[in-house]
Amino acid sequence: MFASIKWKFIVVCFLLIFIAMIIVGIFIFGRLESQQILNNTNSMEQHIETIIKTSSYLAEDNWLNVSEQIQETLNEWKIDGNETIYVIYNDEFPIIIASSSKQYEKLIGQNALSYKSIDPTLVLKAYGGDRANEDIKEKNENTVYNHIAYPVLDEVGKVKGVIYMTSDLQNVYTVVNESKKILTSATMIALVITILLGYLIASSITEPIRDVTNKAEEMASGNFDQFVDVKSDDEIGQLASMFNHLTLKLKNTIQEMDLERSKLDTIFNYMAEGVLAIDLDGNIIHGNPIAMDILRLAGEKDNNDNFTPYINKLLELIDIKNVNFEQISTLEGHKALAIDSYVYKVKYAPFKDEGNNIAGLIIVFQDMTNEHKLDNMRKEFVANVSHELKTPITTIKSYTETLMDNGIDNETGKMFLTVIDNECDRMARLVKDLLQLSNLDYKKTVWKKEEVSINKLLEDILLKLEFAFKNKNHKLELNIKELPDIVIDKDGIEQVILNIISNAVKYTEDNGTIEISLTDENNFINIKVKDNGIGIPEEDQKRIFERFYRVEKGRSRELGGTGLGLSIAKQIMEAYQGQIVLNSKFGEGTTVEIKIPYEKV
Repeated sequence: MFASIKWKFIVVCFLLIFIAMIIVGIFIFGRLESQQILNNTNSMEQHIETIIKTSSYLAEDNWLNVSEQIQETLNEWKIDGNETIYVIYNDEFPIIIASSSKQYEKLIGQNALSYKSIDPTLVLKAYGGDRANEDIKEKNENTVYNHIAYPVLDEVGKVKGVIYMTSDLQNVYTVVNESKKILTSATMIALVITILLGYLIASSITEPIRDVTNKAEEMASGNFDQFVDVKSDDEIGQLASMFNHLTLKLKNTIQEMDLERSKLDTIFNYMAEGVLAIDLDGNIIHGNPIAMDILRLAGEKDNNDNFTPYINKLLELIDIKNVNFEQISTLEGHKALAIDSYVYKVKYAPFKDEGNNIAGLIIVFQDMTNEHKLDNMRKEFVANVSHELKTPITTIKSYTETLMDNGIDNETGKMFLTVIDNECDRMARLVKDLLQLSNLDYKKTVWKKEEVSINKLLEDILLKLEFAFKNKNHKLELNIKELPDIVIDKDGIEQVILNIISNAVKYTEDNGTIEISLTDENNFINIKVKDNGIGIPEEDQKRIFERFYRVEKGRSRELGGTGLGLSIAKQIMEAYQGQIVLNSKFGEGTTVEIKIPYEKV
């Protein structure tokens, strides 16, 4: 029953009223009781002060001499039957010398500190010169008395006696108890009214909510033609209006989603590339017909029971079992997958679920068979041309040297022979570069690692280029850090560094500046070569490492370049698991950073 909001509302209202009345009652009754006692205390003090002012005998210093007259004064004084006065005089010890009690004769002469109706603490405090009062409950009785000890002072301020007065507080507590009964009755009536009103108010709230709930259940079952009646303009009415608005928006949204899903299904099924979705465990979630055909899954169900060897090969290629799905950067990438005579570029990236958690991978297959064949043909062409040209070039070189050694007198003949010799050298360099590229392509290069001082290696390279620097009057700025010996392939690394610095010299105008720095960081040797030369246009920077690619073909040939130097350098660094990073701005200069992995000796 209490699961209903109606009864929760009634209980809350009941508790609010009940708690409020309790708090108010505690405050009122506590205040009423305190005020009644305070009024009683003030009245008692006024009586005592009146007696002191009107009795000439109390003005005497020795009350023992006038004790009978003081008693007669108290007998004549009209005192309420609920009040009792004791006149106490200190003669060796405080004694009662007069009282308004009917049994005053038995009290006279008694020790005030041991009399049961007198609190000795208050008497002693009064003899200290202070007024004292306290509410005291009599022993073996339920009656509470208000006690006051009032000191009477002489002309010099010395206490000559104490007037002690008690008053029955029964009337005070009778008033308080009657007030409690009245408030309790009022509280019960208020609670009954609260329950009735709460029930009516809660019903007016819960009935429209119940109607909305029933309509929502119908919508959950797929029936979206649900509308609720709007019976008011308050929050409940606004809820009903928003529910009707939500119903219309939901119907429109579902229609739009169905349309978009239809579009996506059409695009997905008829796109040229194969698309496959797999979950974190490698299970196929969905795939378009192209992907199914590529993986030989056409006509089969997409589940683990129908995995083909191509699926296993794909999962091994991606290495899905070792994929770190927490690092997005490690997921995005592309690899090549060979199936029969076809080669596909496999691109993959993670997709997320509604909770923004990685749910799996989207894999795209792009047919790269033709590009792969052309690339193989190009590599074979380089290898074949290199081998075909090497023999005739060697023969021409031999004959040319022979003719030059025979000392032909004709200067023109020597000039032609020199040109032939230079061209042979150029062709030999070309063949050498082509052969080196071929070896790198087919991973035939044998790396001869040895202990090398990178500082000495860089010093030797700069020494080889010293003439080139002086010839163009370049300013060389060095920032060389002394590094320990490392184990690298000296010839390969020297070729890379020499090529980068040579290019900086070639493409920097006379009187230019070349900055070279040598540092190490995280097991990498960083060699940075910065020049203020002609720079490289932005559109050419992406292709600068391609074979035979030249930014300025005519100038490159004049400077003796083959267009293969940067390609060789890049492939050497890739084979060596290093990097070449180029950053250039046309007309301002170029910065090339060589990052060489090394092993400390």
